[in-house]
Amino acid sequence: MEITTLTDAPADPHAPTGEPELRRTIGLAQMVFYASGSMLGAGIYGLVGKAAGELGSAVWLGFLVAAVAALLTGLSYAALGSRYPRAAGAAFITHRAFDNGLLTHVLGLAVACSGLGSIAAGSWVIGANLQRVPFLSGVPVTVLTLAYLVLMAGIVYRGIRESMWANVACSIVEAGGLALIIFVGAKYWGSVDLFQTPANPSGGGLLAVPPLLLVQGAVLTFFSFAGFEDTLNVGEEVKNPRRTLPLGLVIGMLLACVLYVGVAITAVSVIPWQDLAEASAPLAEVMAKAAPWFPGWAFVVITVVAVANSALINYVTASRLLYGMARDGRLPSRLAQVHPDRRTPHIAIALILVVLMALTLSGNSAELAAATVLLLLSIFVVVNAALVVLRLRKDEPRGGFEVPLFVPIAGAIVCLALLVVRITSGDWKSPLIAGVLLAVSAALYPLVRPK
Repeated sequence: MEITTLTDAPADPHAPTGEPELRRTIGLAQMVFYASGSMLGAGIYGLVGKAAGELGSAVWLGFLVAAVAALLTGLSYAALGSRYPRAAGAAFITHRAFDNGLLTHVLGLAVACSGLGSIAAGSWVIGANLQRVPFLSGVPVTVLTLAYLVLMAGIVYRGIRESMWANVACSIVEAGGLALIIFVGAKYWGSVDLFQTPANPSGGGLLAVPPLLLVQGAVLTFFSFAGFEDTLNVGEEVKNPRRTLPLGLVIGMLLACVLYVGVAITAVSVIPWQDLAEASAPLAEVMAKAAPWFPGWAFVVITVVAVANSALINYVTASRLLYGMARDGRLPSRLAQVHPDRRTPHIAIALILVVLMALTLSGNSAELAAATVLLLLSIFVVVNAALVVLRLRKDEPRGGFEVPLFVPIAGAIVCLALLVVRITSGDWKSPLIAGVLLAVSAALYPLVRPK
């Protein structure tokens, strides 16, 4: 890998020149929190139990393999972000590589749908947890959920600086909660065989872990690392993006990997993996045994913050995506308007709020979230392929962070393999929803395509 210290991207002949524009306020520290916060969401709080059911005490190995697989695509995103630090990054890159308006349109809306589905599903988790607060117990969950969405929209509208500071605060709580689990459970390390699996209860070392079982576990844990793609869409609001964006993304992914592996080892050391697999709130069970002095309500707060942080990042991503596509003539131009005082795409933010309310009230948010993983894997395949095309194009300007050609090739192959595994897993609802969303996006293209 190669990193240069140029302070700006190559001149883009299609770059916007109108005013007002988005404000550059994101530094390296905030970029690290943004990247890590997008991955340290609520997934780990429930996923570690499901993964333990598949991999046993070797669950940490599944997270490690998944981290390597995710890092391949993460490095591709880091390289692309240093080349083209723009809102609607994935859509812009796809069009630059393949020059296909329909593919660009569908991929851009797929990114938006994946983010909105995640927010809608998480909003019900927020509402249900808020109802546990004594003075909110009498408020209907629906009201709490909608109020949460309005508050989220208000933060994103207020400004990128305010959104980033809210993200920093939430990321500290998220990472702190996971670090606390490792800290209080470290005394249990060494008490179990970390290579014990359901297929091999006696353990016996790394070679005793069945390869197929490890791959299946890696498929499940891979989705704990999804979220790093959100960094691409705030490129126009990052200081010195050619250096800051890729470094922040890579550091954030490595931080998430360390915390995930540490939490996985701690969890199976404190609670037998058979019990962990049956627990509805596995990490809460770990805390209850390793630190009985820790109040249970505090872990509820950490869970709420984790979900809210993921939603905040997805909201920022979706708004910048719509803004960037509209500015490039691929969506109605009103979505490209920037508030003169707040310097945020306020029309796009308002539209997203309306759509989120409709999705939340429809009651289909959980199924939509299940389809999100399929949309993301499809996006990853296309983006990795785009980097391959751009790397092979002789007159394409280089970025401030370059990776060897085998990285995007391997990333595309891995994501395609995971996509096939997910589609053939027997769950027909999520592939159907993902297929319908892609079909509807394609059907809208004749109405909004650039003239």
